[in-house]
Amino acid sequence: MSQQPLDRAGASRLAAQVYALVLACPSGRVTTYGWLAKAIGYPRGARMVGWFMNHTPKDNRVPAQRVINSKGELTGSWAFGQRGHMQHLLEAEGIEFAGEGKVDLKRYGWDPNRDLTPDALTAILTGADAAVPIAVDDDLMAQLLDDPASPFRIKPAEE
Repeated sequence: MSQQPLDRAGASRLAAQVYALVLACPSGRVTTYGWLAKAIGYPRGARMVGWFMNHTPKDNRVPAQRVINSKGELTGSWAFGQRGHMQHLLEAEGIEFAGEGKVDLKRYGWDPNRDLTPDALTAILTGADAAVPIAVDDDLMAQLLDDPASPFRIKPAEE
């Protein structure tokens, strides 16, 4: 089966789904890029979710601090302006960190595929377009279409 080309409207829809899931992640819990990717139908799209999170509009209410990597590390912390701010936000929600600065995913992890009913997940994803609209810029489209890790990569024609 061939992959359909991704346009800006499709990218905006995917971003809205990611943001809607992050909004659904309860305070005091964290989710991972991979769990979010799987929930929107791209089980190998963790990096793509990271790009969407990197382009989260600054003037919205998406609790981006709740998205971490699969090892429990705060890989997006640079986007919060100052070192330690992401950890501080999570600690304010009651999340405790291990000695090596990691979050215990067994204790605090929120996986939409595990923690939501199928109907609840479907409702979040189908209602996502209105949740947090995003203007997809040229940089994000380039990542989605050019990066080797993207499920939407346009492969050069072989000569």
